[in-house]
Amino acid sequence: MNIKTKLFTGIGSLFLLVVFLSLLSGYYINKLSNDTKNILADNYNSVKYAREMLMLLDAGIQNSSICLEFEKNLKLQQANITETGEKKSTYALLRDYDKLKQNLSDTALYPTLRKDLLTIISLNMEAIQKKSNIADITAYDAILWIVVGSGLCLIIALTLLVFMPKNIVKPISDFTQSIQHIAERNYSERINLKRNDEFKKMAEAFNVMAEKLQEYNNSNLAKVLTEKKRIEALINNIHEPVIGLDEDLKILFMNSEALQISNLKSEEVIGKSAQDIAVKNDLMRTLIQDFFGEKSPSAILKIYADNKESYFQKEIAPMNITHTGETGMHHIGNVIFLKNITSLKELDFAKTNFMATISHELKTPISSIKMSVQLLENIKIGKLNDEQLHLTESIKEDLERLLGIIGELLNITQIETGNIQLSIIPTNPKEILDYAIITTQMQAEQKKVYFSISCPDNIPSILADPEKTAWVLINLITNAIRYSHEGGTVYLTVSTTGNNVLFSVKDSGQGILPEYQERIFDRYFRVPGSNTSGSGLGLAISKEFIEAQGGHITLKSEYGEGSEFIVFLNKSNMN
Repeated sequence: MNIKTKLFTGIGSLFLLVVFLSLLSGYYINKLSNDTKNILADNYNSVKYAREMLMLLDAGIQNSSICLEFEKNLKLQQANITETGEKKSTYALLRDYDKLKQNLSDTALYPTLRKDLLTIISLNMEAIQKKSNIADITAYDAILWIVVGSGLCLIIALTLLVFMPKNIVKPISDFTQSIQHIAERNYSERINLKRNDEFKKMAEAFNVMAEKLQEYNNSNLAKVLTEKKRIEALINNIHEPVIGLDEDLKILFMNSEALQISNLKSEEVIGKSAQDIAVKNDLMRTLIQDFFGEKSPSAILKIYADNKESYFQKEIAPMNITHTGETGMHHIGNVIFLKNITSLKELDFAKTNFMATISHELKTPISSIKMSVQLLENIKIGKLNDEQLHLTESIKEDLERLLGIIGELLNITQIETGNIQLSIIPTNPKEILDYAIITTQMQAEQKKVYFSISCPDNIPSILADPEKTAWVLINLITNAIRYSHEGGTVYLTVSTTGNNVLFSVKDSGQGILPEYQERIFDRYFRVPGSNTSGSGLGLAISKEFIEAQGGHITLKSEYGEGSEFIVFLNKSNMN
């Protein structure tokens, strides 16, 4: 039997007995409680009512108030008949009392009434004694069974206490002794256990480990040196710069690519402090800034390499190991990788230039088409029939969509080239919100979506570019209208918190699944399954515009309950 089965059997039996004891105790406690309640609830009350009537009888039933009190207790007794013969005595009492009631001065009936009351008291006192005896028997049974169960628990617990530690501790002690021998480099140590459980498997695994350690210890040091040279050759054959530093920032290695772009020689740097090299070398100074809390402004580095300006992406990989015999991780250095992304940057520049050029080139013909459509709608040129008017409306909608996409492309090229033109001035948030509402009002009416607006009159002004901020709000409100159900509500709120003014746009649509929320501000990203049109640039541009003004934008969304976009902008110091 393995250790797991032994432990499960012993502890499981103990657990079952404890559960049995708990249930047994609960059962008998409940039974005792019920027996006690029967005595108190039934018989005690009957004795009480009879004694009250007996006292009234002794005082003499001579007026209506005493009669009323006597009748009150008599009715209570009638409702509390529980014992055999008690009903007969109670009704005899009622009959005799009715006779007395006809002539209250007739004291001859007092002995009869007293006899009836004493009979009721006697019946209930006998019942109390009988039920008390039953409760005593229940208590005795409870004590007996609880003692038996406790005895079984004690026996099992003592058995586990005596045999289980010996069964487990002895093999562990053998293992500890053998491991100490291995730590002392006595790799010939072996464990022999004559048992059929997990400890035998552990002993077999230990013996295999000891055998491999013995083989490793007997291996040739030349093999270790060969492996070292192989790793060095591998690093030098990596076609991107790689630099290794120890925990004290001493240079362990620099491959040929790293030496070439830094204009250094191997003998000048290996084993030297990177800080000392950084004093005279700008590239090294830039590379080790992160180790002193001076984060580089960008992960992209511009370095002159291959006879041209090249772009490299820096990545620092920490080296952590676990020492032999320990469990914690120890930091032993870092490796700096520089990935050459020049070709990707060139493609990105080409893409940006292409987008800017094509956007400007498309605006002219689209504007001409738009003007031609407007001329077609002019009655002076000729009246169009309903079908032709419908076609011109479709053309106008497509043109507006194209102009919107082109505008977004122009904005994104501004962002990518770093040429965002901002005019940040103290601005009234209510004016920006009103402008955005007016711009989107027709779109909301067409879809039968309503605005719920909350904007205090005394809202403080903000430092912002009114045009860019209005563009962001219009984009957020347009999205809210688009994703809201017909007849839904878009909630527009302006409020303050700390040194910020908040613009909140909340729709009444489906909401966004959690797995897509982190990517919602990525360029060209659209939530899978959405049936709405768009370039996927609006939210990315909005984020860039707001952050360029020193603010930020966040998303709150519960799937099935709509989405809320919140724009944070700084208050103006003029407030």
